[in-house]
Amino acid sequence: MGEKKYTRLFQGDPVIWVIFFALCGISLIEVFSATSMLTYKSGDYLRPISGHAAMLGAGFLLMMVVQFMPSRIYRILVMIFYPLSILTLLLMLAGVGVQINGASRWISIAGIHIQPSEFGKGSVIVSEAILISQYLNGVISAKTTFKWIMIMGGLVCALILPENFSTAALLLADILAVMIVGKIPLKYIGTTLGVMAIVGATGFFVLTGMSDSTAASISKLPGCKRVATWRARLETKVSETTKTVNPDDFDIDENSQIGHSSIAIATSNIIGKGPGHSVQRDFLPQAYSDFIYSVIVEEWGLIGAVFVVMLYLILLVRVGYITKRFRNSTFEPILAMGLAILLVSQAMLNMMVATGLFPVTGQPLPLISRGGTSTIVNCVYMGMILSVSRISKREAASAAKAAARKAAAAAVPAGDAGDAAVPDTNEEIPPAEVTAREIAAADFGDEDEKEST
Repeated sequence: MGEKKYTRLFQGDPVIWVIFFALCGISLIEVFSATSMLTYKSGDYLRPISGHAAMLGAGFLLMMVVQFMPSRIYRILVMIFYPLSILTLLLMLAGVGVQINGASRWISIAGIHIQPSEFGKGSVIVSEAILISQYLNGVISAKTTFKWIMIMGGLVCALILPENFSTAALLLADILAVMIVGKIPLKYIGTTLGVMAIVGATGFFVLTGMSDSTAASISKLPGCKRVATWRARLETKVSETTKTVNPDDFDIDENSQIGHSSIAIATSNIIGKGPGHSVQRDFLPQAYSDFIYSVIVEEWGLIGAVFVVMLYLILLVRVGYITKRFRNSTFEPILAMGLAILLVSQAMLNMMVATGLFPVTGQPLPLISRGGTSTIVNCVYMGMILSVSRISKREAASAAKAAARKAAAAAVPAGDAGDAAVPDTNEEIPPAEVTAREIAAADFGDEDEKEST
């Protein structure tokens, strides 16, 4: 009885659940370790981690609710959240935003800091899934689909861009990746990539060739206050790759993020220094957020670093497997892949920054970094993926029953077709055979759900 209640409570793919709990477990351990400086300043060692645990708890409760939602609810909710995201992003640009660490990426509602870009990203992915679904079902043309995706996605990216270039660029890349998954003709995607390459190269040479005084002057213009920061980060990255810097000449105070992150990774080993024994966490700005992966590598070594990477990659691969179960539906698989790409691409970018493979940018590690809105929204994304996996099981079971009936009808003479018995899909199967079938199909769903379907 207890097992049945458990399986009814945790719907969807069990592998996704394992990944979620693993990421949350790592988050609680590493945020507790990485917030040592906040603990020192506040004098309360429980306050930083308790706030983060509360956010994870709230996200988990929302996730539990969302996993039971039918997919049509997402189509309705996006009509509310997309315009709401546009409105809040406009308010933020109008000066209503709360400035933290030199960037206005949050708005305050009843004392709670909300990041509009997080809602904007999810709204764009859901909208894109709806449009691609209509295209795959022959309702609208590929050209119309591409046009509306770029209008809706481009608007959100344009509003995010002034305060958060990396988020806007990453979202645009995710939009194009989902279009590839959704079989939008490559001629449209290729044209967009060409334009992006030209604009990106132009922007790169303009920023790196700009003087400090010019960058400072441009930063005073409306919507351009981050230009000096972008230039400084690009200049630093270019210098790292083109010039040999003498360690004695490296200014670790000016480049504290890069410097201490590199030290954290360089001083780790195969097994690391152990949980809670990071040294660089006390010197790294945003050690519990943007650079938490550096702390993970320092404490858990190469093993921990690879383990975290594998969790995200397994999530992406598992969602890909889940989407292959669908035969008739188009919205659900595109939605799940879009959300998985959104989460995994952000995780990869965060880890690339921490390991020095990409210029410094403010992207937290999904479900691990300490955060407010981002933590809750990412939990909702996971809930939506679980909802899709639950629907995929039901559709796969229906397809299997239909195939069994068709095979049974074909196996009997035409005159006896009316008396043909449909195979009993609930027949008792020996445990060894059950295990073999599950391993062959990579389907480890619970028996209770199989019987119900």
